[in-house]
Amino acid sequence: MKRFIFFLLIVLSFRGFSQEDNISIEHLEPPFWWTNMAGTGLQLMVHGNNISNANPVIREPGIIISDISRVENPNYLFIDLTITKTVVPGIFQIVFRENSGYEITYDYELKSRIAGSAERVGFSSSDAIYLLMPDRFSNGNTENDNHPKMIEKTNRTNPDGRHGGDIAGIKNHLQYISNLGATTLWINPLVENNNPEYSYHGYAITDFYKIDPRFGTNDDYRNLVSACHEKGIKVIMDMVFNHCSIYHWFIEDQPSDDWIHQFEEFTKSNFRASTIMDPHASEYDRELMLTGWFDKHMADLDQRNQFLSRYLIQNTIWWIEYAGLDGIRIDTQPYSYKEFISEWSQNVFFEYPNLNVLGEAWLQKESFTAYFQEDSPNTDGYNSGIPSVTDFPMYFALNNAFKEDDGWTTGLAKIYYVLAHDNLYGHAEKNLIFCDNHDLDRFYTSIGKDVNKWKMAMAALATLRGIPMIYYGTEILMEGEEHKGHGYIRKDFPGGWPGDVQNSFTKEGRTDAQNKAFDYLQKLLNWRKKNPAILHGKLKQFVPDDDIYVYFRYTKNACVMVIFNNSINELKALDTAKYKECIGGYSCATNVVTNETIKYLDAITITPKSVLFWS
Repeated sequence: MKRFIFFLLIVLSFRGFSQEDNISIEHLEPPFWWTNMAGTGLQLMVHGNNISNANPVIREPGIIISDISRVENPNYLFIDLTITKTVVPGIFQIVFRENSGYEITYDYELKSRIAGSAERVGFSSSDAIYLLMPDRFSNGNTENDNHPKMIEKTNRTNPDGRHGGDIAGIKNHLQYISNLGATTLWINPLVENNNPEYSYHGYAITDFYKIDPRFGTNDDYRNLVSACHEKGIKVIMDMVFNHCSIYHWFIEDQPSDDWIHQFEEFTKSNFRASTIMDPHASEYDRELMLTGWFDKHMADLDQRNQFLSRYLIQNTIWWIEYAGLDGIRIDTQPYSYKEFISEWSQNVFFEYPNLNVLGEAWLQKESFTAYFQEDSPNTDGYNSGIPSVTDFPMYFALNNAFKEDDGWTTGLAKIYYVLAHDNLYGHAEKNLIFCDNHDLDRFYTSIGKDVNKWKMAMAALATLRGIPMIYYGTEILMEGEEHKGHGYIRKDFPGGWPGDVQNSFTKEGRTDAQNKAFDYLQKLLNWRKKNPAILHGKLKQFVPDDDIYVYFRYTKNACVMVIFNNSINELKALDTAKYKECIGGYSCATNVVTNETIKYLDAITITPKSVLFWS
């Protein structure tokens, strides 16, 4: 029960402090900051025994204490600083003095901001994203599999246990990711999850400023980002604002009652994100959606608390600046208060105007999804400020289009109708499109392990509007069903562990079917990143008819024609006269996959359950 957990953990945390009346400092965050940031304000959260009894003093020229805030819990002190543009990098002292004369001196560092940091350019539709779960991708350093201060130990036989994948393992296989054609890497959370069990996934955070030592160190993470950049790969950090572990130190000893959502007994969210934009939603349903917990081990944060809100915003900026990130992915965007999300985005883009952010909006309808994207025409005037959102409507379409018989609203028409709703989005071209991820059935399993259907879907990912995302292992036909447990859709990548019998990172270690799949996707992704019509062009689609669906990606000087034949056994001959508005100025075309050239565009045939690209 939440309130029971809350009070119990406070008692335990107080026992951890000195029984003397003197103040102490257990935590001070952010751990350091930078000069020459666009924003001159910084709020320090100080946690320690009776620290609110202290009066902080700073005598460093150019650093001004603009406000001091004390809250319900005497173990907290919030210090607002103004860092003027004249301040030079270095260490300055903060003196915490009690009325009795007892004092603590704390050295705080302001680092020099790297030139050009604010101008970094984030990921876009020019990129293809590769998503991986670090614990399940590759174990490059077996010495950090276990850690004396981390509760859960490695157990690779447990599908829900820690398996030992780490930052070193990711770094070892950057060339594999680059060769595939991916240009951006999204890694599930790497920060500390020091929980008794089920800690591998990363979404129950116990320290927002520290990489989990079983993955590596903060320096290891920063070096990974640098190594990615050397190979032309951008990096997206996965961040969580809605919840954290009940074992986080600021949950065990909360600053105030409104730090998290409190209940007399455990109360779960109804997971109905549609209530956020539903004009007819009851307050009961909307409140339960926002305040209910995801699970008993994850406390639900209340971002309406001004200190928590500032903490989360600063933590984001800290990681972007520290690690040199190219983007952020927001976990469960609709579950945080929408006003907080807007405030967060304003602060982040104030520091990094060209960054990109992806919000997870797991909703079934286009209008629901669009509500959470920047500049969408919402009737209530809400603007999230989040440029990219997860296109779950397209996910559902891609998972069903090639399995169903074609009809007015079935089969290929499902893709058609999703695209027909693009007027609801502020920027549909920035949507993340995908066939599976770490929470869903593996796509190859979803389409009945049919390679032809798999190819059709990969072709759609590579050519539709939006930013394509490939979940690790999709390129080698990895299988798994979510209902059996998340461990079964997050299996270890073959070859990522010393002693693995199969090494799918190499051609020799893949089966014939895996090599054909890898080669096909590799060709598509590497072709895609050189084609301006796909990267920046407009999309024009024709209504699916007789199992055929055709759309074009085009610019003023380039055009790509994509043709799907969804028939199970019928060869189709296209009457290309209906596509004259797109191909009228062309006399020949080249097949993207086979490099075959045709000189008569009025005679195109396509085999059953297949896709053709002509450019």
